Amino acid sequence: MNDQANSVEERFDAAAPAELSSWNRQDTTWMLGLFGTAIGAGTLFLPINAGLGGFWPLVVLALLAFPMTFYAHRGLTRFVLSGREGADITEVVEQHFGIKAGALITLLYFFAIFPILLIYSVGLTNTVASFLEHQLRITPPPRALLSFVLILGLLAVVRCGEQAIVKAMSLMVYPFIVALLFLAVYLIPHWNGGILATASHVPAPSALLHTLWLAIPVMVFSFNHSPIISAFAVDQKRRYGVHAEERSSQILSRAHLLMVAMVLFFVFSCVLTLSPEQLAEAKAQNLSILSYLANHFSNPTIAFAAPLIAFVAISKSFLGHYIGASEGLKGLIIKSGKRPGAKALDRIVAAFMLVVCWIVATLNPSILGMIETIGGPVIAAILFLMPMYAIRKVPAMARYRGQASNVFVTAVGLVAISALIYSLTA
Repeated sequence: MNDQANSVEERFDAAAPAELSSWNRQDTTWMLGLFGTAIGAGTLFLPINAGLGGFWPLVVLALLAFPMTFYAHRGLTRFVLSGREGADITEVVEQHFGIKAGALITLLYFFAIFPILLIYSVGLTNTVASFLEHQLRITPPPRALLSFVLILGLLAVVRCGEQAIVKAMSLMVYPFIVALLFLAVYLIPHWNGGILATASHVPAPSALLHTLWLAIPVMVFSFNHSPIISAFAVDQKRRYGVHAEERSSQILSRAHLLMVAMVLFFVFSCVLTLSPEQLAEAKAQNLSILSYLANHFSNPTIAFAAPLIAFVAISKSFLGHYIGASEGLKGLIIKSGKRPGAKALDRIVAAFMLVVCWIVATLNPSILGMIETIGGPVIAAILFLMPMYAIRKVPAMARYRGQASNVFVTAVGLVAISALIYSLTA
């Protein structure tokens, strides 16, 4: 089987471009698509979670943000690229680790991503209903009808194909970037030191490490865009052949620089405006930073803009996570022994997603937050640990062995998983 895979790769490599072309529009589209998947609803809670630990833990987290996100997602991209032509992440796992491991990882991959998709369905419905009621002074339609229309609208974009999803997300990124910048700049005149009040107190090493230990998962999953990495890697291999790893790393590095710079500016602007006590109050009220700021300033501009920004953020993340969730569900269906045609498989997956997302969004259960936390360790294992294990064990990834970044990614993955398990059992 390996000989056959190698022969396929050799034929593909022979047809690959002789040299890497210059940066093009498609590369920019993917860069913004990656940004769009990562920077979503979670970003609106990050200032609260990251700022509660105080000034010095936040500074350390800011310094770790880029290497944590870049090296981990580059490792997962390399893992997918190591498979045969056109193979997605579930197929690459099966190719490298066998049928049983492939089925297990496919199952975990699906159940790690799908609950997040359900959470976005609930969040989108709540955001639009609140916007209609409080800002537009319109009585929202019945929740079942509203959620159905919203999810059906997003799935209409999905039905246009993967490239349409990425383009839609890249277009939605622009107003989101502008909105984040606007809010961050708007807050500058209101900076009062906020979190700087804690800067004079340098925590003891043990306390600092404990704070970082519990905060790292927040940073990891605020920048997580692993659900779209498989589709990204497959497209890069199709476009660039033997040069796919090089161009993928370039796109990832630019996407991560953009997201880290934008988000950290937004985070620091928020925590310089609000005191640690106010951040704790926002967390206790279970509000996003935008909702808390709107109430804090009683500003009609923020009150009107906040739900619109949240709508764009959630929609972007929904589309990006749909790619990963549908990929996992298709893998599960195929591995169950059923082999429907490509179009029939797409329809089955879309119908399942529509019905389940609609039911959950209509019921509006509060337990979804816990489901997301349970899915967290699985995402960390797939994003951080699986690619590093493959580098050690898979011959196709042997050239990446011995890099210091491998140790760093493994350590962050173990920290994230242990902290999440601790938070569940504490």
